[in-house]
Amino acid sequence: MQSTEEGLLQVDDLVQMYTHSCSWFIGPFYHLVRLFHPDYIKPLLMAPASITVKDELFYGHLRPWLGQSLLLLNGEEWSRRRRLLTPAFHFDILKNYVNKFNTSANTMHDKWHKLLAKGTNHVEMFDHVTLMTLDSLLKCAFSYNSNCQRSSSEYVTAIVELSDLIIDRRAKILHHWDFIYWKTQQGKQFKKALSIVHRFTMEVVQKRRALIKQQKKTGAYFTAAPQKKKDFVDIILLSKDEHGRGLTDEEILADANTFMFAGHDTTASAISWTLYNLARHEDHQESCRQEVTDLMQGRETHAIQWEDLANLPFTTMCIRESLRLHSPVLAVTRKYTKDMDLPGNRTVPKGAISLVSIYGTHHNPAVWTNPHEFDPLRFEPANTKGRSSHAFIPFSSGPRNCIGQKFALAELRVVVALTLLKFRLTPGSDPEMGSSSGGVRRLPQLVLRAEGGLWLQLETIDMEELHDE
Repeated sequence: MQSTEEGLLQVDDLVQMYTHSCSWFIGPFYHLVRLFHPDYIKPLLMAPASITVKDELFYGHLRPWLGQSLLLLNGEEWSRRRRLLTPAFHFDILKNYVNKFNTSANTMHDKWHKLLAKGTNHVEMFDHVTLMTLDSLLKCAFSYNSNCQRSSSEYVTAIVELSDLIIDRRAKILHHWDFIYWKTQQGKQFKKALSIVHRFTMEVVQKRRALIKQQKKTGAYFTAAPQKKKDFVDIILLSKDEHGRGLTDEEILADANTFMFAGHDTTASAISWTLYNLARHEDHQESCRQEVTDLMQGRETHAIQWEDLANLPFTTMCIRESLRLHSPVLAVTRKYTKDMDLPGNRTVPKGAISLVSIYGTHHNPAVWTNPHEFDPLRFEPANTKGRSSHAFIPFSSGPRNCIGQKFALAELRVVVALTLLKFRLTPGSDPEMGSSSGGVRRLPQLVLRAEGGLWLQLETIDMEELHDE
């Protein structure tokens, strides 16, 4: 298992050779079944949550950070938590977030304009976009203005460090055992970063709980509530199950940490790769830009509103194709509490780890024609007829699919649309390295990144010029 470009090419070979699935052994420790065909993935992902378990190999290293959260829970506890959290992702709540997506994107674009004014026109996407998605998540989750895009934030630095350390740990098999890991240099660094992240979340949650209590006492809460837009923390603090039980502080912390972890890196990867794919395909980039420009016609300010999201069909097709070609999450893993039957008289034995390869499925030539080409027209409604429901699974699928996918798609559309309105993008390179003719090498980590970063060349678009066209 190599977390490199070669590792991904190796998956391509496996898919070519085995078409649907194969067994995979990591020494004597772990036995896996790898699956990369819709007909084989569907029965596993659609299995009831009651027989589905998240395995410790892939998810265990996240536990010290994310605790007993939606991502890591199983069975009845998971069901209750999912029901309590679902309202936080309702359309009415998402509508309020669109404004915040615009603000965070505008901050990033202002930084780009300043760089261009100084003569720097090659920009590394991941650094900028990750700070932007963190900024935006902190606004949406906690109504917290971190200003992390302009000045360094201890919290944001710690989150980035934790992600790096988890990858590092996964690659070193001896570090999989806690009693070894916590004694190492990396283990100690992990604990230090962890305390920063947990302290921050704890403070936000406690402040908000005190505020709600205060407002309830004075009666201000019930009069102020409709005007004040609720954020993620409000909703999880107030949600109650059918027995009138709310979430404990520990549960709230776990879910707030998970929302920050799961929501920033994945969306940053998706946005960066979408911009990269559009930079490489000028014709598609131009069509998207035209679509956004037409939408903005006659408006005083260029902001994307909730109602606009449904009116960006071609841009959305480009985003979907980018999520297929460069899926931020490359695989999900599961264990089952009973034998699982698959096509062709095959069985995944109870307790074996099933690795559902999102990357493999999205690049499977038995499923997709020319799978390595960027072709947004695959997602034209006429072309999706007859395609398996599990051919395209960037957000996984079934009862344990991504709870935040509407949030992610809304943020993607806002940021991509605003970026194309203000900048023309072409492939770039790291000025330190000189021009690299080798092209981009993909780097699979917790999410899909690029070796040495993803560099694009930016050119400002004059708004007048757009109207003249």
